[in-house]
Amino acid sequence: MVCAHLRTILSSAPDIEVVDEAYDGAAGVAAVVRNRPDVVLMDLRMPVLDGIGAIEQIGRLAAPPIVVVLTTFDADQYVLRALRAGAAGFLVKSTPPQDLIGLVRVASEGHTVLSPAAARRLIAASADSQPAAERARQLTGSLTEREVEVQLGLDNRTQAGLLAHDAGLTSR
Repeated sequence: MVCAHLRTILSSAPDIEVVDEAYDGAAGVAAVVRNRPDVVLMDLRMPVLDGIGAIEQIGRLAAPPIVVVLTTFDADQYVLRALRAGAAGFLVKSTPPQDLIGLVRVASEGHTVLSPAAARRLIAASADSQPAAERARQLTGSLTEREVEVQLGLDNRTQAGLLAHDAGLTSR
């Protein structure tokens, strides 16, 4: 029922084409391989393979699409785990239809999209993330300034932003 509702919402936009839907994470990965979409909306709680595992598998594809989590679960651990796994955004299913259409467009342009609750949780979690900060400093400590500028070896802007924030690079 949720998939049918999402299909109706997204198909109402003239510039968005829904190419497939899947009911478990493994089928979702297969659908991505088969259809090569630009954007994937991924739930976190699914049978066979959960959303985090599916996001990680999709991220390992040669030319992965942008993945945005769309779920009812916006607890801290889900937001951070999804973004670190490679998701470019995190939205809740209660997002109003017109907002959802707009946010899919924004994500397709390479921007991070976060529901207000997910953004608040992300900010709160980053305030007390000393272990993440230490890990990020270790990963970025030996990079030249140009290497930091060009590539951090991450899948998307969201992961790069999280790493740069954790390492304290965002103040440069």
